[in-house]
Amino acid sequence: MRLQRSKFFAVSVLACAMTGALHGCSRSAEADAGKLRVVTTVAPLTSITSAVAGDRASVEGVVPEGTNSHTFDPSPKIAESLSRADVILINGLSLEDPTKRLAEQNKRAKAEIVEVGTRILPRQDWIFDFSFPEKDGKPNPHVWTDPTYAVKYAEVIRDTLAARDPANAEYYRANTAAFSAAANRLADALRIDQETIPAGGRALLTYHDAYAYFGRTFGWKIIGAVQPENFEDPSPSEVAELIEQIKAEKVRTIFGSEVFPSKVLEEVGRATGARYEDTLRDDDLPGEPGQDNHSWLGLMRYDFITMVKGLGGTTTNLEAVPLTQSTTADKAVYPQ
Repeated sequence: MRLQRSKFFAVSVLACAMTGALHGCSRSAEADAGKLRVVTTVAPLTSITSAVAGDRASVEGVVPEGTNSHTFDPSPKIAESLSRADVILINGLSLEDPTKRLAEQNKRAKAEIVEVGTRILPRQDWIFDFSFPEKDGKPNPHVWTDPTYAVKYAEVIRDTLAARDPANAEYYRANTAAFSAAANRLADALRIDQETIPAGGRALLTYHDAYAYFGRTFGWKIIGAVQPENFEDPSPSEVAELIEQIKAEKVRTIFGSEVFPSKVLEEVGRATGARYEDTLRDDDLPGEPGQDNHSWLGLMRYDFITMVKGLGGTTTNLEAVPLTQSTTADKAVYPQ
């Protein structure tokens, strides 16, 4: 199961009462009147979009947090949201194909669909691996776990919003600069703290295969992922192979997912003596709407701290990266 291979800005989501509707909460029509309507998919993309949009555009995420975005089946209610959008931002790279098809079928004539991840990642930079084999033609789509690519996400979003809403172009540019400063600060802190991991220990084994681009940029060895391409648990023979590999690699910690608990990883941990850390997040933002850490920056800072500590390092610089910035507030609506 081996893989082939300034100013700081953070967002805080407005809390709201549960209504039982798809999006969990809503703003008044008056508050959003006349604003550019932007619909997004996965939570990290929604958060980055809201960081750029600030309070000048309405941002609505339609893929609920804590769901498997690869297999998410959008409901008819989502078609309604897509039909009202001026801009539909998706990750692309075949991550959310059912939602993309629904958007194509229901969008307004003048609305545009932008595949942000596909746009920023040239085909020659695609990564194929255990969960995303080249024979299927679909690359690993988790580009946002690499802060250097998150900056590129923000730049594509900035240009898209500015083109559709030129009156607020400078505002979007300023927000993007603030977000980029925060993402770069996070990347710099990671580069320092990861050096505290004992020699040869910068090796990552996860449940879900979400860190391929991060590993390539920051020099981590991605050993593998437990979840196969069909998103089910691996076979007994694959588990046995994985156990032998972990022993050979002397892996210190294996990382599970808070969203997708895995008894397989627990068993692997017991069989190998490796510590099982089950709280890593791929696209489920930490905290609750309204809290400072409920953002892309909060997500990635949490994951990097979890990985570095889990592998025996210290996280002084990562913990010092601030999660608050008062220039604009994230007013995105996240499904509950």
